[in-house]
Amino acid sequence: MAMTLITTNTSSDAASSSFTSSIDSTYKLYIFKCIDIHPETDTADFGFQFNAASQSGYNETITSTSFRGSHDEADSSATVSYNAGKDQAEGTAYQTVAGYIGSDADQSCAGTLWLFNPSNTTYVKHFYARFHAADATDYSLDHFPAGYINVTAAITGIDFKFSSGNMNGTIKMYGVG
Repeated sequence: MAMTLITTNTSSDAASSSFTSSIDSTYKLYIFKCIDIHPETDTADFGFQFNAASQSGYNETITSTSFRGSHDEADSSATVSYNAGKDQAEGTAYQTVAGYIGSDADQSCAGTLWLFNPSNTTYVKHFYARFHAADATDYSLDHFPAGYINVTAAITGIDFKFSSGNMNGTIKMYGVG
């Protein structure tokens, strides 16, 4: 299967990064590559939310789970754990993919989100992600969120943003097929 670059959003001190076109029935798998996503505000969570066809706002119902691995710079703590508070049970909030990211020059996040068959109007839409973050307390965090969008309408848009403040970075959208 070949990956086709559809579009690239580059943000500089922007509130969010939205993809509002080209998510359609052309591909059954869309991949979003987030590169050097940096918050303007310390300890911000980075996440996404979807918009269904003929709807307004990014507020679709999500059910998800999340776990993470962590290791601090001082080599005094390393864990793998359920990421309490970063999942949703029929929630409409932005789904966190990387949390507590620092705003220092050497802190940011990067990762990949997979969205499966967003144009299908019979079933829910599945997603999973893997993101790495350098957090505000000098931990290396490897995040693993996954879930589904609990709508049968086609998904036509996605918005990425931080829980507070603006963002810098590049997000590339690919179609796979």
